[in-house]
Amino acid sequence: MENLLKEINSFISSQKDEIISFWEYLVNIESFTKDPEGVENVANFLKKVFEKEGMKCEIVPTTPNGPTLTGIIGENRNKKPIVFSGHMDTVFKTGTIKERPFKIVDGKAYGPGVLDMKGGIVIALYTIKALNHIGYDNRPIKIAFCGDEEQGHFMSNAGDVLSEYVKDALCCFNMETGLIDNSICIGRKGRIGCDLEIRGASSHAGNDFASGVNAVEEAAFKILEFRKLTDIENGTTCATTVVNGGKIVNSIPNKCKLSLDLRFEKVSEVYKIKEQIKNIASKSYIQGTTTSLILNGEMMPYETTDDVLKLYNFVKAISSKFGFKDIGSKVLGGSSDASYITIAGVPTLCSCGVLGEWNHTENEYAIVDTLFDRINLWSAVILNIDEEVFK
Repeated sequence: MENLLKEINSFISSQKDEIISFWEYLVNIESFTKDPEGVENVANFLKKVFEKEGMKCEIVPTTPNGPTLTGIIGENRNKKPIVFSGHMDTVFKTGTIKERPFKIVDGKAYGPGVLDMKGGIVIALYTIKALNHIGYDNRPIKIAFCGDEEQGHFMSNAGDVLSEYVKDALCCFNMETGLIDNSICIGRKGRIGCDLEIRGASSHAGNDFASGVNAVEEAAFKILEFRKLTDIENGTTCATTVVNGGKIVNSIPNKCKLSLDLRFEKVSEVYKIKEQIKNIASKSYIQGTTTSLILNGEMMPYETTDDVLKLYNFVKAISSKFGFKDIGSKVLGGSSDASYITIAGVPTLCSCGVLGEWNHTENEYAIVDTLFDRINLWSAVILNIDEEVFK
C-alpha cells in the first residue's frame, strides 16, 4: 500500500504545473449561479475532461437553473461506488473575471469560485487520474456536480437528481470548501429563506389616521411571533433579516416586506417550521391587513449520523496512519448538498476540497499546496476503503 501511495505522490508532484493550469482554466470559465448558460459551459467542459479519464458522463437538465453533471467509471466493478459530489456554480456575477482573474500570490490562489468550489472539482478529477495511473479497479467511482447549489436548487429538481444518482453508493465526499484548520465538516444546518409581503391601507397620519391600516405595525406583530420559533437547544433559529416599509413620515404605510432566514439541524424540523411560518403569515394581527408568503430557498440539514461519524473516524485514522495532517471535525451553520446525499442513506463527509477562507467575497482564496495534499489524502482513503475500519 505504501508503495502505491508513493507512486501516487510522485505522479501528483509531476503534474503540479498541469493541475494549476487546469484550475486556472476552470476558474476563468464563469458560472454565476443565475446564469444557466455559463454553468452549462462549465458542465460541457468538465464532461469532456472526465470522459477522457474513462468516465461515462451525462449532463442532466435541471431547468430553469444550470444542469447537473453525473459520471461513473468502473460501472462493471461488483461493489458499491464511491462518490465525489459538489457544485459547478459560483455566487459571482458574470463579468467578475475581467476584474479578478485567477492568480497566485504567496502560495494563495485567488479568483471567483477558486475556493467555492472549483478547487474541489480539481481535487476530484486528479484523484481519479491518480487512481487510474496506478491501475485502481476495485470500486466504481461516481461524480455528481450540481449547477445551482448556490441558490439552494430554487425552482429546480437538482436535489432529487443528486439523491437518486448516489443512493447506491458506499460513501460520498462532498468537495466543498476545505476548512482553514483542516477540519472535516460532519454536519450542517438546513435553511429556509422566505419573504412576506404585507398589505394595508395608506392614509394621512394626522388628518385621516382612522382610515389607515398600518402594514409596518402588522409586520412588527409578526416579527415577534417569528422570534418565538427560535429554539437554541433544538438547533433551530429564525431571524428577521430585512425590513422594508413606509415612504414618508406622515403617512400610514400600506406596504411592508420582511425577509426571514431560518436554520435547523434536524430533518424532522423542516415540515413543522414551514407550517409555523404559514400560520403566522396567514394570521392578521391588525384587521384589514393581508400577507403573501414567498419561499425563495430551501436546503435540508446534513445530520451527523452514526455512519457519518464512522466514515469520519476512518478518514481520520487513514490520515494519521499515512502521515497526513491531523483532521478535526466541525458542524457548520451553512448548508450544502451533503444533506441530500445523507438523507438518501449514503454516509457523507463535507468540506473535502481545497483549504481556504472568505467564501463569497472578493477576498476568497485557496491555499495552493493543500490542493495537492487533498488529492493524496483522498487517494489514500479510497485505496484503503475496504479495510475493516469501514466496510
